[in-house]
Order: sequence, then structure tokens, then C-alpha cells
Amino acid sequence: MRSISKQFRLLTLGAVCALATVLPAEMQGQMLEPTNPSTTPNPLADPTMKPAKALLFDLEAKFAADVAARGGEAFADWFADDGVALGNGAAPLIGKVAIARSASWSPKAYQLTWTPTDGLMGPSGDMGYTWGHYEGHSKDANGNPVTTSGRYMTIWRKQADGSWKVVLDAGSTEPAGSGDCCKLPIGTR
Repeated sequence: MRSISKQFRLLTLGAVCALATVLPAEMQGQMLEPTNPSTTPNPLADPTMKPAKALLFDLEAKFAADVAARGGEAFADWFADDGVALGNGAAPLIGKVAIARSASWSPKAYQLTWTPTDGLMGPSGDMGYTWGHYEGHSKDANGNPVTTSGRYMTIWRKQADGSWKVVLDAGSTEPAGSGDCCKLPIGTR
């Protein structure tokens, strides 16, 4: 348990440090607030995108397509054996076995979709993260549609066999009508 906890702390520290390096100094430490849908260009259409980021976005696209087709079973399959899933208000799921027990939904009953907004590969090229927006679609007991949405962050690690697996996936729901992204507090634009 100690090694998982230490690895989790290192992954979290790495993600925080990575985020800190991509924010301009004047934005670091400031609160971000939801706003209307973003008019930011699609990062996949950016001709200056580096190959490492393109790899991470490709992994996300394959992960999402597999989950759309196979549901929770596919979601769990993408995790490393020591992976961690952090859900909003839920206890952490530590290990692929725990994640698989929790991710038992059928794609007919629950559709989980997501789109990465950005990502960054670590300098060694064997670990990176993506973050973006997700939506979950299901029906309540009366058959009425239910939609949840929020933000996610996924940390990817290259395995010894050359494949890539999720080592941390964290999601946080957002209130209805909060828009697509964030805006800086008034006076900082």
C-alpha cells in the first residue's frame, strides 16, 4: 500500500508541476471560473502540435471508442494493474481489479464520452497526461434521460511491453450550465 501511495503522490505532484509549467506566471494561483463554451480552436487541428501530444490524443481517442463500444469492461481494460480511479465524492478505486468491479456498466445503459482539451508528455517520453470534458448519458428509473458532465484528467504511463496504460483517471462533475471552460477573475484579462 505504501508503494501505491508513494506512486500516487509522485503522479499527483508530477501532474501539478506539469500544469504549473503550462500556465503563464500571472495566471498561476488564481481561481478559474466557468464561462460560456470556449471558442478555442480544436487542438487536433493545430499544425504545430508536437508528436508526443498527438500520441496522447490518439490514446484518448482509442480509449473513448473502446468504451463507447464495450462500456465499463473496456474502461477497466485500459488501466495499468496499479491504476487509480478517482471519482467525484467516491472512495478511490486502487488497482485494476477494483476498477473493473466498479466499472460494470453496459454501453446500452450508460454512454460515457469525453474529449481531451489539452495534454502534455513528460520529458522522458514514458508518462504524460490529458485533461478535458466528459459527459455521461443514462436514464433514471422512470426512463427519463439523465446527463452528467464534468472535467477529467488522465495520466498515461508507457508499460514495459511498449503499450500505454492509464495509471490515474480523475473526474469531477460540474454544475449544470457551467459552460465549456473557465475564465480568469475580473481584472486579470
